[in-house]
This record gives sequence, structure tokens and C-alpha cells, in this order.
Amino acid sequence: MIAIIDYGMGNVQSVANAFARLGFKTVLTGDLKTIKNCTTLVLPGVGAFGRAIKELREKGLLEHLREREQEGTYILGICLGLQLFFDSSQEDPGWGGLSFFSGQVVRFPTSVKVPHMGWNRVYHNNDNPLFEGIPCGCHFYFAHSFYGFPGGEELFLARCRYGVEFPAALRKKNVYGLQFHPEKSGEWGLRVLQNFGRMIIDAGNTSY
Repeated sequence: MIAIIDYGMGNVQSVANAFARLGFKTVLTGDLKTIKNCTTLVLPGVGAFGRAIKELREKGLLEHLREREQEGTYILGICLGLQLFFDSSQEDPGWGGLSFFSGQVVRFPTSVKVPHMGWNRVYHNNDNPLFEGIPCGCHFYFAHSFYGFPGGEELFLARCRYGVEFPAALRKKNVYGLQFHPEKSGEWGLRVLQNFGRMIIDAGNTSY
């Protein structure tokens, strides 16, 4: 069972709908007990970094996510969810993140219009199952003013350019992050989610 974590940050129903459309068993929930019983976690989100961390902490989910990361649970962050995986953010300097990825979330330069919203090309490395069957350079949908840049480029699965080059997808062991919205990215976005689900099955984390 995949838990789509609902912690009050944006419309997460569309993510749950996308996984369900692909035939995966999901539950949309912010209940800690329910999340503990799920084998895979998806953390979507739209909004401010500090408020998101506050919501996760108040629901008891912040430490639980850290525990699950250490246990090797597959975790996928989408948009703000990915940014919460970093140490901190320029958006809300007083708030610490989950620290799955070392580094800071930074704002796009003033030379470009923010938020970065709409379709943009994503270039992946052709060497990870998450992008299997997806042409390099196809378009995905973005909606963000900040992006996370990790300490090591070896974590990059895909890149995008909008004024600067930034990571469109990251991976560190069992933790994956997408800066784009796969649930809004048409055929190729659904393929990314399908590939993620297949990886879970192949790893033996769950069955469908």
C-alpha cells in the first residue's frame, strides 16, 4: 500500500488519482497510524517550506519520515515534497528540513520570471529505472519558485534549465524526489509514476 501523505499543503488528491489510474493501491491520509502500516510513502506538496515542516511536525510525521528513511522505505517527494528533503530553504531560514539530501533550497535568480510555471524539457541520465521508456528531453510540468541543489551531483537523475540548470529529479538510495509534477505531466508523468511503482514491486517492498 502506497501512502499519499496529506498534511494540508496543496491538492494531493491528483497524485492519489494518478497512482490509482495506474492500478496501484493507495491511501490518501495524514493519519500517523495508517501511514505506519504502509510500505511506501509519497510526499507531495505546494506552498511554503516553513509551514510544511510545521504541519509535518504537528502531525508527528517529521520524525516518522526520518525513521522510515533510515529503515530503507521507498519515499518519493514531489515539488515541495522534494524541497523538504533538504537541510534548509532560503524561503524560511529558521526551519530545518528532513536532511535526506545535504544542501539548501534556493530561489531562482532575478533574471527569470518566478514562479517557474509551465512545461519545460527534462534531460535524464538514461541509467535509472525511474525514467525507463521516457525519451530524454521530453516536457514535464513545473510550478515552483525555489529549487534544491544537493551537495553532490551524483544524486542527479534528471536536469532542467530555467535561467540556471537545476535538478529535476534526485535520488539517494531509497529516497527519490521530483521537482516537476508527474500527475500533471501527461503521458510521461504517468510513466514516471508507473516506473516508481514497478521499482517498489521489483524491490519486494509490496505486492499488487
